[in-house]
Amino acid sequence: MDTRRPPTAAEALASLSIREREVLRHLADGLTYTSIARRMDLSPHTVDTYLRRIREKSGARSRVSLLRLAIAVAEGQDRDRGQDQDQD
Repeated sequence: MDTRRPPTAAEALASLSIREREVLRHLADGLTYTSIARRMDLSPHTVDTYLRRIREKSGARSRVSLLRLAIAVAEGQDRDRGQDQDQD
């Protein structure tokens, strides 16, 4: 039996590639897999592969868990943009 705890949101986010984060941002924006694929110039199968990898890395077991992670990525990016603007 696997007794490891699931990673925290911060740990999961840190383990994601740039492209995986990009997929999550589009998911948080409400795009479908097909729309994400078009926007990123990928096949829907590749988007599905990214999302499977994200689930594995994050321990997300449901679409709701995946969406929570996606929102965390989107909020983090918005926060980073705000800090960049404050420095100008």
